[in-house]
Amino acid sequence: MIIVLKPNADEKKFQKLQSWIKDDLGLDIHFSHGEKSTILGLVGDTSKVDIDAVSALDIVESVKRIQEPYKAANRKFHPLDSVISVGDVKIGGGNFVKIAGPCSVETIDQITGIARAVKAAGANMLRGGAFKPRTSPYAFQGLGKTGIEYLLEAKKATGLPIVTEIMELTDLDMFNDVDVIQVGARNMQNFRLLKELGTIDKPILLKRGLANTVAELLMSAEYIMAGGNEKVILCERGIRTFETATRNTLDISVIPVLKEKTHLPIIVDPSHSTGFSKYVKDVTYAATAAGADGIIVEVHNDPENAWCDGQQSITPEAFAKLSTGMDKIREVVSAL
Repeated sequence: MIIVLKPNADEKKFQKLQSWIKDDLGLDIHFSHGEKSTILGLVGDTSKVDIDAVSALDIVESVKRIQEPYKAANRKFHPLDSVISVGDVKIGGGNFVKIAGPCSVETIDQITGIARAVKAAGANMLRGGAFKPRTSPYAFQGLGKTGIEYLLEAKKATGLPIVTEIMELTDLDMFNDVDVIQVGARNMQNFRLLKELGTIDKPILLKRGLANTVAELLMSAEYIMAGGNEKVILCERGIRTFETATRNTLDISVIPVLKEKTHLPIIVDPSHSTGFSKYVKDVTYAATAAGADGIIVEVHNDPENAWCDGQQSITPEAFAKLSTGMDKIREVVSAL
């Protein structure tokens, strides 16, 4: 249920309404303060709320129930786009982010060299896997804590905020200095992990699962937000379908769908969705034109000898051209 207050609502009456909702009804309130109005999103069992009685209050503009099970992530609760700040970088609300780096951190020279290259090409943030979820138990699993240390060194050398994936709840202490914690597709419904991430004050990049619906993605975001952490960035990275020509099937349509349903920013991963570097450019341009708030792309200085997913990684030179192309597309789209 949402309650829209009239502009310049009396503060004493506002406080009395809040007290009644929280103390008497036992509901939580999600606040959204816009330029012209304040919206109260009621979270909990709202069946006992008398809509007519609330509507009759002179500080209330309107009251309506919402049917979706996700509340905090719902645009009806929060009409304005959320803007997630990561240092000086902003994501959402018209701000576009370019996150680039290798699938896996390999050496200090590798990650620092790539960080310098992608920053020069226009990247705002550096991605790199320290812990790698792999289908095969024999494949490279990442450097772990050492990988995070290398990422932090690359950050120190370039100033780029870092994004890296968490695999286990027990590893959370290692991520204290990480700027954005990524939750991968396989962990999208690891609810215990999501609940814990809801208790920290750090942006979370939440990737859509291989076979999950939009509603399920938003419910996973809700787990994080319900704990108090509203700094959630959604990521479309392709879903598994019958098609085998690409690694996954990128759901471009999910961008406008999510823009309608949630205020959270949505970025796109063209590398995991296609699985081949030759398709990354076209898919990135499509996502940019469709209104994505950014991209997260795999960049490697020597893809043929990469320790992980080299076939879907582009070179720093290719990323420089990609970055320029995205800027041009955004200019064209903004003028339409």
